[in-house]
Amino acid sequence: MNFEWIAKYWPLLIEGAFQTVALLVISVGFGFVLAVGLAFARVSGGPVIRNLALGYSTVFRGTPLLIQLWLLYYGVGSLLPMVPGLRQSFLWPILREGFFFAAVSFTLNFAAYQSEVLRGALLSVPKGELEAGRSLGMSPLMLIRRIWLPRAIRTALPTIAGEIVLQLKATPLAFTVTVMDLYAVAFKVRQDTLLVYEPLLVVTLFYVVLTALITRAFGVVEAQVPIRR
Repeated sequence: MNFEWIAKYWPLLIEGAFQTVALLVISVGFGFVLAVGLAFARVSGGPVIRNLALGYSTVFRGTPLLIQLWLLYYGVGSLLPMVPGLRQSFLWPILREGFFFAAVSFTLNFAAYQSEVLRGALLSVPKGELEAGRSLGMSPLMLIRRIWLPRAIRTALPTIAGEIVLQLKATPLAFTVTVMDLYAVAFKVRQDTLLVYEPLLVVTLFYVVLTALITRAFGVVEAQVPIRR
């Protein structure tokens, strides 16, 4: 085993790790917000809204993430330069990067899966608790904010943790659209040094450590907010 290359490539490794964590945080953060809206649309929306949310979830859960990423990057991305004035706008430095398309596709995909988790959690909240809130004069928004959503999130915490870990393991797909994430750095090291196992072992260790941290963090949260059934 030869790990001498780390002394030369450690700045790239740090940058790659940052890109990986950034993709995870952005996709999970924005994806969770979108998932909440989709879940409530499925549970309490009208027929049109409910079917639209179901269609969104079906499409994104029924197609591979890699295809979604390529459709955005090679499809939508190839059309953006044709938009008048976009190249001269302040948005162009962001929209021309593969990171943007990776973040968008990961976010949309995570939201689809997470919305199904939250939908089940929302339906599992005892109706008696919701009726008690209504009897106290809570508005629908207050009922969601103080009872329905917090109760559902507590129930879904273990599954949410698992979905975040799965999202972490999907981030290497960003390499296919020129994002210099941690896997891309390992690929570059392999090309430059002809070392195969050592870069992959470093990447593996990073993912194992980050997965352990995520699991531990959710374990602490679960211990602080025990689920009462």
